[in-house]
Amino acid sequence: MKYAFVDYRISRQEKHSLETLGCTVIICPPSALLYPAICGHPDILIHLLNDNKILVHKDIDESFIQLLKKINLDIEYTVNSLGKSYPYDICLNAVSLKDYFIHNLNFTDKTLLANFSSKKLITVKQGYTKCSTAIINDNAIITSDLSIAKALEKEPIDVLLLPPGDILLPGLNYGFIGGTCGKLKDTIVFYGTLEKYKYGSLVLDFLHKHKVKPFYLSDSPLVDRGSIFFL
Repeated sequence: MKYAFVDYRISRQEKHSLETLGCTVIICPPSALLYPAICGHPDILIHLLNDNKILVHKDIDESFIQLLKKINLDIEYTVNSLGKSYPYDICLNAVSLKDYFIHNLNFTDKTLLANFSSKKLITVKQGYTKCSTAIINDNAIITSDLSIAKALEKEPIDVLLLPPGDILLPGLNYGFIGGTCGKLKDTIVFYGTLEKYKYGSLVLDFLHKHKVKPFYLSDSPLVDRGSIFFL
């Protein structure tokens, strides 16, 4: 059984499209501790530690915890609560690759950091690190954040740096590429279509280079609903 962790504002069409991929959709409950635009984003609320262990913010709904237990996940909790203002909302919003852990390490939750201390730790200015990063594989990412791209210049990671903008995020001026998608085996699943994204051809070329296929949950412009986490 495959699980897809998504924002509670996922559309009916997007949910149905995920189910056609054989996924059971798990809705992340919104947190009143956060501002509305990101209050249900999975990459703000949780972090998948491995195939059977998940880290959640310490104040998450008990009903969600019971759901996680039903699918036999081990659960860990953040040290601190989330907060409405930056940087108190970014403690889980890190990028974890096979050999690298990338975040603004000044604000990473201690429980999260402890789980990945054996990896090479790379600190960046961008606290919304996962929001800003689409993981293509363990050696390739897409981002519109210059600090992330520069931090990885000396590492064997292929980086596609895109201009910001042209991604919907209701309540804010624009969203980020990492929040529009998630990796499922050899497929990148998008909220919306690259055909309606200003830099879609660049993304498609990069995906082709790394032998990854796009899958579109709808034919809308790209929408940042927080990363889709697949388990």
